[in-house]
Amino acid sequence: MATILHVDMDAFFASVELLHHPEWRGKPLIVGSGPHERGVVSTCSYEARKFGVHSAMPSRTAYAKCPHAIFTPPHMELYSEVSHKAFEIFERFTPYVEGVSIDEAFLDISGSLHLYNGDATLLSRQKEDQPTASARALGEALRATIRCECGVTCSVGIAPNRLLAKLGSEENKPDGLTLMPFEPDAIAKFLAPKRIGVLWGIGKSTEAILNRYGIVTCGDIQKMPTATLARLVGATAATQLADYAFGRADDRVYWEEAAEKSVSREHTFDEDEPNRETVRAKLLELVSEVGQRFRRERRWATTARIKVRDADFNTFTRQIPFDAPARDDITFREKALALFDAAISPTPTLAKPIRLIGFGVTNIQETPDTGELLLFAAPNDKRREKRERLSATLDALRAKGFGV
Repeated sequence: MATILHVDMDAFFASVELLHHPEWRGKPLIVGSGPHERGVVSTCSYEARKFGVHSAMPSRTAYAKCPHAIFTPPHMELYSEVSHKAFEIFERFTPYVEGVSIDEAFLDISGSLHLYNGDATLLSRQKEDQPTASARALGEALRATIRCECGVTCSVGIAPNRLLAKLGSEENKPDGLTLMPFEPDAIAKFLAPKRIGVLWGIGKSTEAILNRYGIVTCGDIQKMPTATLARLVGATAATQLADYAFGRADDRVYWEEAAEKSVSREHTFDEDEPNRETVRAKLLELVSEVGQRFRRERRWATTARIKVRDADFNTFTRQIPFDAPARDDITFREKALALFDAAISPTPTLAKPIRLIGFGVTNIQETPDTGELLLFAAPNDKRREKRERLSATLDALRAKGFGV
């Protein structure tokens, strides 16, 4: 059985801002657009959340709820610096790290537990078997290292699969650790009283619909025949939700090898997203993140791909070769949008809302050569070099705090 750890940095952008502005500590802090601008909240401190402010809320609404809050624009270069340090720490505990976003990751710690056998009895205050105590010891050591070296806190969930680990990291926020049950009966019992909204794939609209049929908790789904649930949400979603209600989910961590064969980023929307432009805009953000990460080393990719998961949990990928090996944002963006337009309906409102969007590049090589022997330089060489210089310039501007 796998042991999966999910780590989620607490109010990450706000926490990093407080490192540079300690005078803001204890005050409501909102990171995002200004209070009188047309924009949204990226994140906010826990002091601001007490007033009902949350991420993705219009900034004007946040101001109405908490007019005495401190508003600050995002400083991505600062967040990226702390994130990079945090991910380096994750890799000290296991090489199997899957970055979900700048402040969140899944770690497969199954092969690292034996390293924490000696300290387990010291760090565990309750009677636990050795694997459980070792997992707790590792999680506490990781949290302590993040706090010491990054100056921010994180919350950790440890479980036999991704879903439960993710739920665990939410149980004792902020700055907490939750060791979830590992036995099927104990898992089902733990989930039974939880509202169905904690399960992946159930947004507010779906939850409201199911609530009207008396399906309020995971226990309600556990007691319901899958065929009955299928009449409400469809066969595919019903099977998936039934599995989730019992805590059955993917136990793999999709890590990337040190010598990366691909570089990718994904985003899961908090609620299934029906707006095509919103999904498209998020894809372009991911393209930029992939480009910046890819250019940390001297390498070129020959294939672009996107990943899409819709509201019914149908997942598909599409890929396309670059005209020539590439490492610049412009080329990455062109192919990403070509794939997006081919895969996603052109209507502004999508018939099937999107749950996840991802972008990546693969088939990596160490030179821009196409493999063809040419007597003279290819005509596209100058164009490629110009695009690469432009991308390098944009990277440098981002590193200095310019939002480009």
